[in-house]
Amino acid sequence: MKTRKINKIGTALAIVLVISLFIPTMMFAKSAEAIDIGVRDALEIFKAQKGVPNLLNQAVGMLVFPEVYKVGVGLGGEYGEGALLKGKKTIEYYSTASASVGWQLGGQKKTVIYLFMTKDAYNKFVDSDGWKAGVDASVAVITFGVGATVDTNYTEEKPVLAFILDQKGLMYNLSLEGTKISRIKR
Repeated sequence: MKTRKINKIGTALAIVLVISLFIPTMMFAKSAEAIDIGVRDALEIFKAQKGVPNLLNQAVGMLVFPEVYKVGVGLGGEYGEGALLKGKKTIEYYSTASASVGWQLGGQKKTVIYLFMTKDAYNKFVDSDGWKAGVDASVAVITFGVGATVDTNYTEEKPVLAFILDQKGLMYNLSLEGTKISRIKR
């Protein structure tokens, strides 16, 4: 009897936690200036990785989410806000969100950077109303820690590259599958 009650409380807590991640973004929304500062800081860390400056020179555009938060207790969700850049200029602002069900417990904060390596991939993203990783585009997820080298031979074959950086927290799941990216006004 006690176990059922604990499970119900845990489930209710997980649901409240996930729902709180998806409450209208106006309550948690960052200003354009705050997003731009986060993007600039994330790019400085990103540029310090070996092989990255060459990729940035080749990229048609990039989408930078400096802080993506993921929380899960059975049910999970993640959310972050970022900017689309072409060259050094911010074009528009976007949010990233996803939900998941399954064994998970914990939370993490990460930086996610998408590089659009072809004009076609970039234009398809810009022209879309919403974009779902793994459905609307083939995304190669590349993870690496401080001091790691990016294999530019492998990455040149992919139209969209996604980098997950600065992992903090305890949660196992590096997939971007099903992540919804939507335009936001700032």
